[in-house]
Amino acid sequence: MSWRLRGVDGGIAQELDRLRASFDLSESFPPEVEAEAGAAIDRLELPDLDHTDIPFVTIDPLGATDLDQALFLERAGEGYRVWYAIADVAAFVELGGVLDAEARRRGQTVYAPDGRIPLHPVSISEDAGSLLPGLDRSAYVWTFELDADARLTKTGLARARVRSRAQYDYEGVQWLIDNAGGAGAAANGGADRSLLLLREIGEKRIALERERGGASLRRADTEVLEKDGQYSLELREPYECEAWNAQISLLTGIAAAELMLAGRIGILRTMPPADDESIARFRHQAAGLGTPWPRDVEYGEYLRRLDPANPRHRAITQAAGALFRGAGYTAFDGETPEHSIQAAIAAPYAHATAPLRRLVDRFVLLVCDALANGHPVDPAVREALPTLPGLMASSDGRVNQFEASAINIIEAAVLAPRIGEVFDATVIALRRGGGTVQLADPAVTAVCEGELENGSSIRVKLVEASVAEGRVTFIPAE
Repeated sequence: MSWRLRGVDGGIAQELDRLRASFDLSESFPPEVEAEAGAAIDRLELPDLDHTDIPFVTIDPLGATDLDQALFLERAGEGYRVWYAIADVAAFVELGGVLDAEARRRGQTVYAPDGRIPLHPVSISEDAGSLLPGLDRSAYVWTFELDADARLTKTGLARARVRSRAQYDYEGVQWLIDNAGGAGAAANGGADRSLLLLREIGEKRIALERERGGASLRRADTEVLEKDGQYSLELREPYECEAWNAQISLLTGIAAAELMLAGRIGILRTMPPADDESIARFRHQAAGLGTPWPRDVEYGEYLRRLDPANPRHRAITQAAGALFRGAGYTAFDGETPEHSIQAAIAAPYAHATAPLRRLVDRFVLLVCDALANGHPVDPAVREALPTLPGLMASSDGRVNQFEASAINIIEAAVLAPRIGEVFDATVIALRRGGGTVQLADPAVTAVCEGELENGSSIRVKLVEASVAEGRVTFIPAE
């Protein structure tokens, strides 16, 4: 679930500032890190290989400025060719330097309700390293040859200079595809026209995901809105194009994993399959929420049938997260790992498409670039690989705790003026003395005390909403 807060008042801003400080999350960087970033920007030389003739475009949430990926899609015979440019963060980060050390300490960009806490200085992440439109940038350019079923047949990777033609948000891409391009299809040197293939390729890649038993969770985004000092939560249902676009990123991660496994060096994103006890618990929860998981339907297919606009289906999707536990990173050098599969994707997989926002991607790209072009992997990269799983686990844990606490603060702020009101809710989990309920409106999941029946639709009364403590409590309404 992602959050965006508009119109933060002083009290909430103060609590979020306090929360950031408690997790040692700072938007600013030490002077020596900023200085090293500035020097790297000044001395940057763009690659000799010139792909600025390819009309790349970016697709990101509205207002994004840290643009990691740009794509261009075209037909190639009976199949397709995918050009996928990834920001060349390694061009700015000297291995062993102070910027590298700071990035390893941070691990990833944190998206707080009231702003970003970046992995790299904004001079890189939102300027010199970002694939902003109309500007020449250094990038790792993947080329994928796909057959008529969008199955990968050939992979290439090279550093090149690129120039994005346009920056799209998801709404704009969905409109373009739904309207078959309209009058704007010829704009941006054919870039718009290329996006019309996104549905075709994306749906075929989803079919391949279904074939291999993969699964994805479709979750609605939640926005926090402010009007006249009152806060409200609104759900934004995902656009279809978001799933199609995600398939291009998944394709890249799978190709990167295959390349590293063949080269016997790298770092994978791995996840074990869910155990029998977790599966049985989820089946019970899904049945209790009114949409049983049929025994003859694959897990991924069942999740695809859920409607994110349905409150009970949203609760099932929330519960399904328990089957996606145990994800981590597995580094290897010389021997391939015994367990190389990411269970949700049902294939070997690596994080390779967000180096501006995630530490590990920079190293995956460095390894893949060396392997794809017959170069030895930098000894400093080899030395770093075994440290990355621990660094990312530490960062993930810190960020997950921060985000959960931030969500609790926002939910409490939204509900604070409504103490004593009664809401429609669905019970989505039980615990001793109560359970968890999902409100129909606003989009809040919270603790409810008292006797509850899992999956039941009930009326609940708000009895507590503490912004300072990030706590919300309901009881069954009489």
